[in-house]
Amino acid sequence: MAVRFLFENYSFDSDRRELRRGAEIVPITPQVFDLLDYLIRNRERVVSKDDLISAVWNGRIVSDAALTTRLNAARTAIGDNGEKQRLIKTLPRKGFRFIGAVEEAQRPAVEPVGSAADSSDSTPSLLSPPRLSIVVLPFTNLSGDPEQDYFVDGVTESLTTDLSCTGLFVIACNSAFSYKGKAIDARQIGRELNVRYMLEGSVQRSGKRLRVNVQLVDAESGHHLWAERFDKPVADLFDMQDEIVSRLANTLDAQLIVAEARRAERSLNPDVMDLYFQGMASLLKGEIPEHLIQARRFFERALVINPRSIGALVGMALADLIMGGALLTDDRATLFSAAETNAIKVLSSAPDHPVAHLVLGSVYISTRRAAQGIAECEQALALDRNLAIAHANIGMAKLYMGRAAETEAHVQEALRLSPRDTFAFSWMTVVGAAKIYLGAYAEAVGWLRRSIEANRNSPIAHFWLAVALGLHGAVGEARTAAKAGLVLDPDFTIRRFRDGAPSDNPTFLANRERVYEGLRMAGVPEG
Repeated sequence: MAVRFLFENYSFDSDRRELRRGAEIVPITPQVFDLLDYLIRNRERVVSKDDLISAVWNGRIVSDAALTTRLNAARTAIGDNGEKQRLIKTLPRKGFRFIGAVEEAQRPAVEPVGSAADSSDSTPSLLSPPRLSIVVLPFTNLSGDPEQDYFVDGVTESLTTDLSCTGLFVIACNSAFSYKGKAIDARQIGRELNVRYMLEGSVQRSGKRLRVNVQLVDAESGHHLWAERFDKPVADLFDMQDEIVSRLANTLDAQLIVAEARRAERSLNPDVMDLYFQGMASLLKGEIPEHLIQARRFFERALVINPRSIGALVGMALADLIMGGALLTDDRATLFSAAETNAIKVLSSAPDHPVAHLVLGSVYISTRRAAQGIAECEQALALDRNLAIAHANIGMAKLYMGRAAETEAHVQEALRLSPRDTFAFSWMTVVGAAKIYLGAYAEAVGWLRRSIEANRNSPIAHFWLAVALGLHGAVGEARTAAKAGLVLDPDFTIRRFRDGAPSDNPTFLANRERVYEGLRMAGVPEG
């Protein structure tokens, strides 16, 4: 039997690496989780700083500031703080102790692989699989070269680690590797590990090419939900491993949200998480007002049920940020203010939430605080290295700081990590804008056409294309592009664009005058 630790209204499951407050999963980074795990298991004694460093950091040198940061994050995750120390107490010059009242609750352990457990489809699960629960099965080495096993296993291990940082419930590698080389039905694995999803894949190296095939499977039905193939020239294997893992992590995040949203649609009485997934799925449909409004409605309903829901608060902040950033309304200040408030609210209870740092950074960048915004985006990347959008936002900040020549490199890094990202079109628009500010109009046209090919429903991309074409001398095409933008956003005007200037940098503002000229040439109303 496996054990969960229960205290106050929290449950802590070290096997599943899951912390819950009531029914809601609390986002927590792996290092903070390990720290909590050690404190709870050793709650009968005071543990020293050296004990924690040895257990959590494997004896590596750790500064007092780093340890304090992780302890504060652990306290915040369980609703404690450094003043009250209701659950984690600091004893000066001695160490730390978990002093909360803990109960140990047993749950059925998973049956081992190949057990005699009933495997019929009608057998009810003893424990419902958590949402967003997944196992990354060991990828298969199809190269016929045993020396490639280290690379293939490295992809599996790195992907498991990276997905664990995103808030997913991911089965640990030691359990996943027990299935290596065994042909077992997906539904059996789902029952044995109590997960909803399974990712399987293969790696094949032939000469100077490397091919990786992956597929996401619904572990309850056995149905294939998504498949992808990466085919690349062999370069540095570790760099290639990082790139494959990053692309998979970014794509999987969106695919799992869509899959959970479909499940939620069938719920007669949707709970907070059902509404959260439906809201996020609406956001993934793109920068269209109706989708953003629909997303906000889902998040608002979730917050009625639980006003402290971290997921719903982050979702609301994202919806407001996107609506304001895409220039879809004149009242951008109110939207940015609301997004900032909700992001700060989340960080007050979950200081290591990467997306909340990302949202806060994006608000800063959009409201004439680009340097602060870059710092927040860098913090988001420190917590989740696969947040491709953070790289793109840093590139946008550089544009606003009058350093447009640096923008493209940051966006290229975002596209490398997540080339098929839902929001990749907006990143391309940022590069197009930077090229306009640099006077490279032909390059700007190329980037903006790529953006529109990726998403034809983004009005701002059409307006930027109109500017680039007009300044490049193709006034007729510029007017056509502007008309396409006005069909999508009939209320767009030069006044709205001017009033939405996100920076007061002199270089940025001087170059922006050409943009107003381009909009006029394309026939955009003054407003």
